[in-house]
Amino acid sequence: MQDVLNNCESRMTKCVVSLENEYLLMRTGRASAALFDKIKVDYYGTETPLNQVATISSPEARLIVIQPWDKTVLPAIEKAIQKSELGLNPNNDGKLIRVNFPPLTQDRRKELAKSAKALAENARVAVRNVRRDAMEELKKLQKGGDISEDEQKDGENRIQKMTDKAIEKIAKAADAKEKEIMEI
Repeated sequence: MQDVLNNCESRMTKCVVSLENEYLLMRTGRASAALFDKIKVDYYGTETPLNQVATISSPEARLIVIQPWDKTVLPAIEKAIQKSELGLNPNNDGKLIRVNFPPLTQDRRKELAKSAKALAENARVAVRNVRRDAMEELKKLQKGGDISEDEQKDGENRIQKMTDKAIEKIAKAADAKEKEIMEI
């Protein structure tokens, strides 16, 4: 039974962490180097993560500066940023790339907030699916005679507490992200 509980807790934690990672990649009004984590650059014929070919820094709230270690990769970085789904326009000065983050419009903020809510709901569904799987495992153990009915009920209560805790973390993360998106 302990294996079922540990597996359940681990999978629920992964659901919450996954949501938090998705939120890091979501563009808000502020510049964040994490937005560029998924961008890959064509570096001598190999798709390489941007953070492995350049230093990414945020000297101001609405500016990202990308300084490649090899100047010949500047056009490839610029192209990769333009092709990304971020909707940003990089400025290449021959030594480094500056990416300005324009302020978000109210409509775009509402759209992002709606998207953040959808991500949170998907995470809640994933947590509930983990709960369902764990409950089924406990029922199988009880039917197989490996655990008693009382142990099954105790396990189900513990799984429900884990679920409530995970859903609460998701709600807090969603509220914080929505607040961050909507602040002007």
